[in-house]
Amino acid sequence: MIYLARHGETHFNAEGRMQGHLDSPLTARGRAQAQAMGERLAELIGDPAGWRLISSPLGRAQATARAIAARVGLTPEIDHRLIEVSFGDWDGRLRAELARDNPDTFARGQWQLAAPNGETYESVETRVADWLSELPREPERKVVVVCHGGSGRVVRGAYLGLARAQTWAQDVPQDAVYRLLNGSSERIDCSSVAAG
Repeated sequence: MIYLARHGETHFNAEGRMQGHLDSPLTARGRAQAQAMGERLAELIGDPAGWRLISSPLGRAQATARAIAARVGLTPEIDHRLIEVSFGDWDGRLRAELARDNPDTFARGQWQLAAPNGETYESVETRVADWLSELPREPERKVVVVCHGGSGRVVRGAYLGLARAQTWAQDVPQDAVYRLLNGSSERIDCSSVAAG
């Protein structure tokens, strides 16, 4: 079983700015989301024996993983293969400006993967599939993963065997986790924990 979480909201997220391999800290809302994910995961996992918590190396994912770790009782590990997609020259740019300056690219969809000097979908898929292949088989697999919108889509897509368009069309909430088990994906809301 894999529980997959996206990091909590960051200042760049709130501004509508592309992060990629850049980083910005979690907002107050993002910290609350991370704590809510930790609460929900503590309920779902129960006894943490045999579980691993693995994070992208970027600060926003590590901050979220630390909040989860505090609740579930695990020590976060880092795996560079879970890092966000690099958006190349678009890292740090506002999405609205990019859409204005690149209307044809944005009209085609999957525009994030068309950034000049950005990472290709195939590159992300290769590193994520490599990471997945090293995990124990189900039912021995007991992993909590904290990564990003782009890389998290690709983790779910690779796990489910989805085509590129299906993979990239998936939701990337910051107030939910996904349970990947027996070849299926289930969204588990965490916002009710924060509200409660």
